[in-house]
Amino acid sequence: MEIESLCLHGGYTPGNGDPRVLPITQSTTFTYESTAAVARLFDLQDEGFFYTRLGNPTVDAVERKIAALEGGVGALCTSSGQSANLLAVFNLARSGDHVISTSSIYGGTFNLFAVTLKKMGIEVTFVDQTAPDAEIEKAIRPTTRAIFGETLTNPSLDVLDIERLAALAHRHGLPLIVDNTFATPVLCRPFEFGADIVVHSTTKYMDGHAVQMGGVIVDGGRFDWTQGRFPEFTEPDESYHGLIYTQAFGKAAFIVKARVQLMRDLGCCQTPQGAFYINLGLETLPLRMRQHCANAEAVARHLAAHPKVESVSYPRLEGHPHKALADKYLPDGCSGVISFSLKGVRDAGARFIDALKLVSLQVHVADIRSCVLHPASSTHRQLSDQQLHDAGITPGMVRFSVGLENIDDIIADVDQALAQA
Repeated sequence: MEIESLCLHGGYTPGNGDPRVLPITQSTTFTYESTAAVARLFDLQDEGFFYTRLGNPTVDAVERKIAALEGGVGALCTSSGQSANLLAVFNLARSGDHVISTSSIYGGTFNLFAVTLKKMGIEVTFVDQTAPDAEIEKAIRPTTRAIFGETLTNPSLDVLDIERLAALAHRHGLPLIVDNTFATPVLCRPFEFGADIVVHSTTKYMDGHAVQMGGVIVDGGRFDWTQGRFPEFTEPDESYHGLIYTQAFGKAAFIVKARVQLMRDLGCCQTPQGAFYINLGLETLPLRMRQHCANAEAVARHLAAHPKVESVSYPRLEGHPHKALADKYLPDGCSGVISFSLKGVRDAGARFIDALKLVSLQVHVADIRSCVLHPASSTHRQLSDQQLHDAGITPGMVRFSVGLENIDDIIADVDQALAQA
């Protein structure tokens, strides 16, 4: 099926007399007729549900749908995008290991990598994703376990050269993890360009209505975990009586290990009710993304022509340094998010934000309603001046998440606010 049909029908096929809409299985537990049946579940010999932390019919349907949308072999829903990032990295790296990340990523992810993972003994080196291969390769160590980047960086809107980074990673026996939150599989499917693991904050466009926190990890199923760097996939897991993931689960080794080992122990699971809300958002995702992109491009062009605007970052605009990458990876649009700076820097940006009427100030992005944020004083507030610079964030940058209101109403509100900036 094409992506529009998958968004409606993927993951759940009702049988004769079953509910047409994905039902909510609001239960933490499931019953079985024998201890032997439960034992086979705990030994990972049979498929099934026994405790919602590890699996639930409603959550499972959403995982299957997202895996189909991205073209992966399996998915794992989590309680937030941050927990998806944590589990994706922690599934590969242990204390003493090392990860490489591009520097222009979401501030929350930056802090997770730079502060919290460091406390766990995992060191992260941040690199400029536009640097030559040789420069990035200098950061690779014998203990490096993965390279991480965002399809569209938040909030600088840089476009990741997925194919180049994937080839670089694979030359050194490393997987590439790509956060595809802003693009969604409607605009870009990173596995088609060589990525190995995809993560999302489903809180953003997949939900789309600002009602449910969530994240997801998707396994592309193509990386060879047996080539030497990842003993946890090829050596016996004593917590499952010596089971070896690559032998037992083949292409799905990564996602199964993330579920049965890390979700089992860390417990950052999605709820059945939450998965139901995410599924509702997924059903209209293609329609919404097309309109988000159309509205955002119109606003970006309007801002670029305004005398009070110093700069606009939206990769569809002519002259943007990543326009060629956007044409390659995001030919149908670059999401609904724009970053721009006003002349007069921080004070002008604050006056603009405070003067908006239709567009609201929110610590959120990728909603059906237009919203703005000042990253330097909010989502990236914990970063130093140098870290802000490395992330492509200026002190006066405004992140504008363009919603689905009528474009004339959005531009009218922008204009009246700019008049007061």
